Amino acid sequence: MPVYKAPIDDLRFVLHEVFKVEKLTELPGYEEATPDLVDQILEEAAKFCENELFPLNQSGDAEGCTYENGVVRTPKGFPEAYKAFCEMGWNALTGDPAYGGQGLPKYLGSVMEEMICSANLSFGLYPGLTHGATTAMEAYASDELKDLYLPKMVTGEWSGTMCLTEPHCGTDLGQIRTRAVPAEDGSYRISGQKIFISAGEHDLTENIIHLVLAKLPDAPPGTKGISLFVVPKFLPKDDGTPGARNGAVCASIEHKMGIKASATCVMQFDDAIGWLVGKPHEGLKAMFVMMNQERLAVGLQGLGIAEVAYQNGVAYAKDRLQGRSLAGTKYPEKAADPIIVHPDVRRMLLEVRSVNEGIRAMAHWIAIQLDIMTKHPDAAAREAAEDLVALMTPIVKAYFTDHGMEGAVKAQQVYGGHGYIREWGMEQFVRDARIAQIYEGTNGIQALDLVGRKMGAHMGRYLRRFFHPVGAMLQAEKDNPDLQEFVGLLAKSFGKLQTATATVGGRALKDPEEAGAAATDYLRLFALVAVGYMWLLMSKAALEGLKRADGREDFYRNKLATARFFFHRVLPEGDGAFKKVMAGKAAMMALDDAAF
Repeated sequence: MPVYKAPIDDLRFVLHEVFKVEKLTELPGYEEATPDLVDQILEEAAKFCENELFPLNQSGDAEGCTYENGVVRTPKGFPEAYKAFCEMGWNALTGDPAYGGQGLPKYLGSVMEEMICSANLSFGLYPGLTHGATTAMEAYASDELKDLYLPKMVTGEWSGTMCLTEPHCGTDLGQIRTRAVPAEDGSYRISGQKIFISAGEHDLTENIIHLVLAKLPDAPPGTKGISLFVVPKFLPKDDGTPGARNGAVCASIEHKMGIKASATCVMQFDDAIGWLVGKPHEGLKAMFVMMNQERLAVGLQGLGIAEVAYQNGVAYAKDRLQGRSLAGTKYPEKAADPIIVHPDVRRMLLEVRSVNEGIRAMAHWIAIQLDIMTKHPDAAAREAAEDLVALMTPIVKAYFTDHGMEGAVKAQQVYGGHGYIREWGMEQFVRDARIAQIYEGTNGIQALDLVGRKMGAHMGRYLRRFFHPVGAMLQAEKDNPDLQEFVGLLAKSFGKLQTATATVGGRALKDPEEAGAAATDYLRLFALVAVGYMWLLMSKAALEGLKRADGREDFYRNKLATARFFFHRVLPEGDGAFKKVMAGKAAMMALDDAAF
């Protein structure tokens, strides 16, 4: 049977010792988010995810969702778990207090989301989509719509969706055909079909609030003609309770490779009543608020799956007896040595672990920037944080989810043949991990976003938000004897990233295909340097911990050992990515279309 234990010690280290989140109590509204409260939330979140959500993961996958006559039922135990989730206040953890939320920092939501994704990814999609919908509505909806919908969405009584994709268009949303016709009462009649709608229909909440992209009759062509509408499953009555059924129905659910306990729906809108969110023809701007949040959340899905897969790989490697150590017998009292002694097994596990811990730090570093960009009283600080979030969002989404898949496969490989058998749970982690590389914009699209939009934004201002602090730390620590080994290795990779950035930027001005050809490898190089920066920060914090001699010396030594593995065995992957970036487009574009 699979196992999962929330990485509380590592989360505390990242939050308290690396990023010192107690500083955020100085931000207005976060005064109560003291270290003691943060630790209490971590512990309670861990208990809920370990004891309530994780036991439903395998059974939910085996049972899946069922569809009959427009009704979708989630697997056994999901409705009860969702009710408990909301009653305990987890859905409202970071929500706006004006609408019933607890108003706690967004980084705590990020921590909770990581645990949920490890424990039960399918379950996490239901509240996850709601959080994204509330974010978009908070930013662009009228006060009337906010007051009507947000109180029940923040608490989880009602859920939300995002309805973008249509059968003929995914990334190219300018092609959508869903129409919105104005009605005399100020509402609109929405007609069209949307596909791949996560949580589009289910039995967890009494109402589902769809955010739907559609085009008005006078819409200009392309993405400039897209508007956003809120379309409830049931039309609210005057007292705010669900009333008449709206013309938004689930036509079917998809039968998928993974996340089988999450209902992925084909939604049919037939003269459904909806209300405009924001201004006409500016719906994509509002939807991108939601999509960017979801991209960060999907990155956490990659981390969550890689973490639970790693834990199970370790458990198996310590238990499975097979052969003897190449250096001589390590466990003479046993019939054979556990496979944890073998170098290649250790390689696989350490590759997963070292990236897990690095991207965990990066995930919560970015979550802290979300808090700064929304709460800091200084406009310059808010802008700097917002710039960094914008730059790192495609990297988080793409690299984290690539690692989620790679990490799940490596951990599965540790099991040998048993990893291919359902009862061990590893094949589910592999199947569940795969979708994260695809939805919310495929990882190739994220790479194009990085080189096509973020790299040159505001004359390179976004890039400077990352390059400057990395360069400053490398300079500040170059003579630190305890960190010199790591600083030198990261400095070389950082130099290659700077060279690649200048090269891609220069080539793209003359030929946009050069940027497209380099995009995926450039993102990989950037991500590795960013994880290296996180490891440098963590290594410094671990060295400081060793000096304190507070009884956690083993934790800090293990942290430094993992850092050393990353710098020597994972960071060099960037050298290959750099060479591919510098090779240009010629070999990639030489073959005629007809020759494929």
